[in-house]
Amino acid sequence: MRIHRSRSTALATLVGLALALTACEGGGPSGGGAGAPAPSTTAPQASPTPPATPAPTPTPTASGSTARTAPDGKGTDEAYAYTHPCSARNLSVKVSSEQGLPATVRVIAVTNNGSTGCGLDLHPAVGFSAKGTALGIQATPPEGIGGPAYPVRPGSTAYAAVDLDPSGAAGPLADEINILADPSHMPNADGVSLPLATPGAVARPKVGLYHVSARDSFKTL
Repeated sequence: MRIHRSRSTALATLVGLALALTACEGGGPSGGGAGAPAPSTTAPQASPTPPATPAPTPTPTASGSTARTAPDGKGTDEAYAYTHPCSARNLSVKVSSEQGLPATVRVIAVTNNGSTGCGLDLHPAVGFSAKGTALGIQATPPEGIGGPAYPVRPGSTAYAAVDLDPSGAAGPLADEINILADPSHMPNADGVSLPLATPGAVARPKVGLYHVSARDSFKTL
């Protein structure tokens, strides 16, 4: 009988210990007991990368070429020429006679040798000399003119017709013509004196407007 009680006591002790261990492993509400889900081992999914914004495509012009803004430094358009007077150092000036025009007419040619466009006055200032002495006679331009400067692109030439004696009246003989290509912006020192291959009488001379050809300028006299 005694032995039986000892075994029963020992068995009860083992059962108690097992229950105590079970209670510790179960945990309370805040514990990580057997009923709590296992922590996730899956890595968080990365947010999708937004697609790159495509670069803007240049707009083609009507001719099929890509539209670009040309820098002002090129200066080949008329708008640039209107606001940039020609420099005398970039100009060459010549005078000649042209077949098909009256014998009293001479043609002044002003060429832009610069790399950018520039603007000339609407007509040159023109005077005459004989044997190195100024005659004190100036050619008169058309009346009632006005407007922006005459644009000359790089390498282009502006022509102005000059009629030495439109009325045929008697006048002093001139053997030299004095030209200031842009009287509105150039000092008299920028003027040039050129010999007339064929001297002519000068009486009430007239100068036409700058134009793309001598004949077109002659029509403005």
